[in-house]
Amino acid sequence: MRTPDLHSPLRARRMDTISTPAPPRPLIGVSGRRLRGAAIGAPFGFADAPLEAYLSEYATSVIRAGGLPVHLPMDAAPTELVERLDGLVIVGGDDVDPRRYGRTPGPFTVAVDPQRDDFEAALIEAAIDGAVPLLGVCRGAQLLNVVCGGTLHPHLAHGEGESHGSYAYPRAHRVHDVRTAPDSIVRTVYGEITRVNSFHHQAVDAPGHGVVVTGWAPDGIVEAIELEGLPIVGVQWHPEVFHTDPLFRWVVDQAAARASLPTPATRIVA
Repeated sequence: MRTPDLHSPLRARRMDTISTPAPPRPLIGVSGRRLRGAAIGAPFGFADAPLEAYLSEYATSVIRAGGLPVHLPMDAAPTELVERLDGLVIVGGDDVDPRRYGRTPGPFTVAVDPQRDDFEAALIEAAIDGAVPLLGVCRGAQLLNVVCGGTLHPHLAHGEGESHGSYAYPRAHRVHDVRTAPDSIVRTVYGEITRVNSFHHQAVDAPGHGVVVTGWAPDGIVEAIELEGLPIVGVQWHPEVFHTDPLFRWVVDQAAARASLPTPATRIVA
């Protein structure tokens, strides 16, 4: 009987193939919004049915960056969702309820969705508690600051400063620079200066507890925040509309690194 050659190149290649499987893509949760069936032309009887809506460019950006996106339904328990996730993206949308930061709705307050505020705030709190990598986009950055006890500028007037809330341009058109802070995550991702789009009529005013301002527009408006010591970033622009943006690569890489850590159940106690 022939004895197998344990040192043959073919056997070594087979062993390498078996012993080094590709790691799974990190699972990135993407928030959305609650609408009604009429928004998609649902027939009579379903026009008022609850509808979960998600802008596709967020999930597409996660996929292009190497992650696996999952949309987060608002009826699910936020803490349980975050426990299953490797990373989180809180997307843009309507105004955060001004009552959350000590003000009341004014003449420029657009639609407020308290249910969405509650859901996404709980997602953010769970991510902070679990040190889960998080990217907040536009409204998501504002809500991140409010959750941490900060406040917002309630309205940035059109035609003043960088006219941040103007919708005159296509969504992927970059209209002004952002200067990043030294030793910040956004400086590592973008360098000292990056050029961005702008579709927000509100912005961070007083930073919340642990919130560090790390990016500014030429008129001084806050454009980027981070949480000290955590892989959590909020930006006021919309990076998801660009074909590829390095900030999505950052959150996916952070999520992959977290996913590679042993869970408490699998750690070996010495």
